[in-house]
Amino acid sequence: MTPQPNPEVGAAVKAADRAHVFHSWSAQELIDPLAVAGGQGSYFWGYDGRRFLDFTSGLVYTNIGYQHPKVVAAIQEQAARMTTFAPAFAVEARSEAARLIAERTPGDLDRIFFTNGGADAVEHAVRMARLHTGRPKVLSAYRSYHGGTQQAVNLTGDPRRWPSDGGTAGVVHFWAPFLYRSRFYAETEEQECARALEHLETTIAFEGPSTIAAIILETVPGTAGIMIPPPGYLAGVRELCDKYGIVFVLDEVMAGFGRTGAWFAADLFGVTPDLMTFAKGVNSGYVPLGGVAISGAVAETFAKRPYPGGLTYSGHPLACAAAVATIEVMAEEGVVENAARLGADVVGPGLRELAERHPCVGEVRGVGMFWALELVRSRETREPLVPYNAAGEANAPMAAFASAAKTAGLWPFVNMNRTHVVPPCNVTEAELKEGLTALDAALTVADEYTQ
Repeated sequence: MTPQPNPEVGAAVKAADRAHVFHSWSAQELIDPLAVAGGQGSYFWGYDGRRFLDFTSGLVYTNIGYQHPKVVAAIQEQAARMTTFAPAFAVEARSEAARLIAERTPGDLDRIFFTNGGADAVEHAVRMARLHTGRPKVLSAYRSYHGGTQQAVNLTGDPRRWPSDGGTAGVVHFWAPFLYRSRFYAETEEQECARALEHLETTIAFEGPSTIAAIILETVPGTAGIMIPPPGYLAGVRELCDKYGIVFVLDEVMAGFGRTGAWFAADLFGVTPDLMTFAKGVNSGYVPLGGVAISGAVAETFAKRPYPGGLTYSGHPLACAAAVATIEVMAEEGVVENAARLGADVVGPGLRELAERHPCVGEVRGVGMFWALELVRSRETREPLVPYNAAGEANAPMAAFASAAKTAGLWPFVNMNRTHVVPPCNVTEAELKEGLTALDAALTVADEYTQ
């Protein structure tokens, strides 16, 4: 679709937004949101007619792109039949969505508790773990993000937690493996894995195993930097959880539903958690939906004991109809396989080629349609391009990079000193090459800040 400029409508949309919309994670007077007129596939455009290739997938959720006709039709059909119904009833769209999800989850994660998004999925997974074990504490990693609600943001291991952290959430943070910026003075992936597991077990010992309900990890951390865990790490965490009777929770809100070139990232590591959260890609974000996939052992806890939690819109029919259609589209069109193939054959090689030409690129890492470039001032010292949690003038290099990307027609996902490459999982090879060309131009701007 060719976008048609309509600046008058765009001005009205922008004015209403600035007058009345309170934006998340923002200082309200310092932002200038783009007024979006529409989107199709891997692109979206503004009312001024400018079109952007979306390398953010919305917010890492439009795994099948914008406006897929089969999913749009499914939502319309469901709305004509039954727009909504209370969660205590059996509804066809809800039952079918749960069945299709359970078919794809690893192991015996066959019971699905539906939420409205990823943060509340994390909230309920933690509640289930605490009730199942009778223990209060939860361990989570630094360099992580689990959501913006009270418990989820306290589990988060980056600066977004700080304003909400009263130190009373029963959360203990630990270091997970990340060889490029190792906290364990490791020189190899094997050393990083072994030392990270030793650190985690020591943390468990000093916190008291009998006080720990759960360990929660993003299978592949998302906004923290797409840090692929080294071989054996997740299996090692699974063993520690089994050893100490701790519930293992994997957060697949970003990594799930094809993003890593597998239905769930857990499949890449051969690990089955006790609880697994999901959202975003389950229906490409077309209608808000999330959930918790629950193992048999945890589900049994609530077989004759009521689970004390729920949501008015749990398993909303419109959201579930969108999930059914999305999963069917992904299966029919080979979306998961496409993400795996193009990640290995196009994105990975393309980003590594860019890294050879641009001194600002310290590391390339990723899998499927889930990649990050670590941007640095110096490859030798690995000094980040901008300081940790930089803002204002200190963040100028990343702001200049992002502006250059947009000028080149690419909408980037930037976070601290990283740019992520997370296009829709059904992106084409031609679209990826277009994006890599635009990224090449933007990295030239970032190079100006290197030493």
